[in-house]
Amino acid sequence: MTDIKSSTPGRSGPDRRTVLQTLGAAGVAGAANWPESSPAAAASAQDSAPDYFVEVEMTVNKIPVSLRIDPRITLLDFLREHMHLTGTKKGCDHGQCGACTVHVDGRRVNSCLSFAATHQGEEITTIEGLGAPGQLHEMQAAFVEHDGYQCGYCTSGQIMSAVALLNEPCGPANADVRELMSGNICRCGAYNNIVAAIQQVRQGT
Repeated sequence: MTDIKSSTPGRSGPDRRTVLQTLGAAGVAGAANWPESSPAAAASAQDSAPDYFVEVEMTVNKIPVSLRIDPRITLLDFLREHMHLTGTKKGCDHGQCGACTVHVDGRRVNSCLSFAATHQGEEITTIEGLGAPGQLHEMQAAFVEHDGYQCGYCTSGQIMSAVALLNEPCGPANADVRELMSGNICRCGAYNNIVAAIQQVRQGT
């Protein structure tokens, strides 16, 4: 155990600077010894999975996926931790903010409220499967054009909901769009720009 002494005369115990320096050094040392991930390591982890894990097969962004997972893991954590698709954000983790919205067989779903194991055989689409740099989905391009984001944390969920809205019954007015997007919260308050982006795509302008 490292002995941390105070660097301030007349004071007993470590000062804040010394503590932070020691913790930082420990963190760097730990990171340097962190095992690298590899297909072999992933396969080994699957082989050593507990007996209560379940086999799940689904399609994620048009790629077939088959993994043994904890039946208690949410779809959100499955996508982020197992598939490394971190564009889907964990906001409230209670289904109240919409930051984790993905498509399941074309329907928008709050992935934090859904167990991954319940999506056997279904098709999951995340923001990574919607478009790519240089080949943006028209909704992504409209969000960029209308500045439909500020901090960007809610943006992937907003866009996924907006794309799903295109295939849902929705009146022509801005108020109709706001109603159908009410499950997605923007803490920065970019709502007017978000609605403008959605309306541009809906109207094909």
